[in-house]
Amino acid sequence: MAEPALEATQLLGILSRHGVRFVVIGGLAAALHGAPYQTVDCDITPDVSSDNLSRLSAALRELRARVWTGTGSGLRFEHDGRSLRDGHVWNLVTKHGLLDLSFEPAGTGGYGDLAARAVTIDVEGVRFAVAALDDVVRCKQAAGREKDERVLPLLRRMLAEGINLASDDP
Repeated sequence: MAEPALEATQLLGILSRHGVRFVVIGGLAAALHGAPYQTVDCDITPDVSSDNLSRLSAALRELRARVWTGTGSGLRFEHDGRSLRDGHVWNLVTKHGLLDLSFEPAGTGGYGDLAARAVTIDVEGVRFAVAALDDVVRCKQAAGREKDERVLPLLRRMLAEGINLASDDP
């Protein structure tokens, strides 16, 4: 089975409605900054406070999140705020597509580091934070994966040309 279609606005809307504090990172963040980048998942870095992780757990239940194994409908898993934090990274499949939770993405100090320079946007009435483009670059560079190396020249060119969400702010 191929990856399920990503319905990012619906997915992020549920997280937002539950009051989850998070920053969108990865390919979706790059695309939101204007990169002609195709992504099949939504990557986020959540705040690791216990109250936030409890809200995240509730949102994941509503999303019918399961551990993504690359095929099928994923594996059922029981979770709460504490058990989510113990995983460091979760690759999940939800009713609105793939969702990856990364508590400390490569090259960062986690949520606080990313949130400090994130840009808040509104898409179809859903407000959420998106990592600054230079932080997206920093994460992809530190991860050193082949798929990230392919997109880095474009993202660096966008930074040099001042093309990103932050450049649209008054």
